[in-house]
Amino acid sequence: MEESDKLLDEFLNYLTVEKGLSKNTLEAYNRDIIKYLSFLKDVSPLNANPSHIVSFLSKLKENGISVRSYTPTANIDMPKLAVRLPEALSIDEVGRLIEAPKTEDNLGLRDKAMLETLYATGMRVSELVSIKLNDLNLQTGYIAAYGKGSKERIVPLGENAISCIRKYLDSSRPMLLKHRKSEYLFVTSRSKRLTRQAFWALIKRYALLAGISKNKVKPHALRHSFATHLLERGADLRAIQTMLGHADISTTQIYTHVKTDTLRAIHKKSHPRG
Repeated sequence: MEESDKLLDEFLNYLTVEKGLSKNTLEAYNRDIIKYLSFLKDVSPLNANPSHIVSFLSKLKENGISVRSYTPTANIDMPKLAVRLPEALSIDEVGRLIEAPKTEDNLGLRDKAMLETLYATGMRVSELVSIKLNDLNLQTGYIAAYGKGSKERIVPLGENAISCIRKYLDSSRPMLLKHRKSEYLFVTSRSKRLTRQAFWALIKRYALLAGISKNKVKPHALRHSFATHLLERGADLRAIQTMLGHADISTTQIYTHVKTDTLRAIHKKSHPRG
């Protein structure tokens, strides 16, 4: 696969899994970007500079297409999108990743609590770092997440995540705040909430410590693993859709391929003529 095709594939997967965009919108993005890549010819999109973009927009204008309303989908017949399944971590890899932080350290306990929460709920990283204390109810074992358009959904936490969050709240968080206040659950030593970029750096470091291939560790690896592992164990697709916050069930259905692949592997291994 050429570099531009690989980049387009990854971007469309991101829009599908994380943004939950509709099929028609994805096809529109696909057609628009392919037209742009075709214009670039041998120039990698990673090496494109502002002059390339200006030239492309100028070409559109010359062809009578308004840049503001640019929709080059009308006259381009493209094949249907083939959405590639996001790679999930194995259960063993998830366990090693979560156990990687040193919990005798204040930041380490915070980081483990974040990883436990992420895997327990399937939240997006942006939702995780935005959790406020008021969103948390450890008594009932639920947490509120706010996705696209600030739409609220209530997700169960699970015993491991609850236990780890309690320990973090009782010991690490007060030490990190040092008598200062914050409305956010997960904080830095400067009383600020953690950024998505900072958490991404953390998860890469812990993956390295856990001996997990860097190619498998993406910002939403635990979100994909959450959905994959639930489905493999018989969870209802609609329930997974609700917990992930997908507006359209078709977005969640990409995970059904995991179950099919798992069954095929079991059949091949176990059947006398597999």
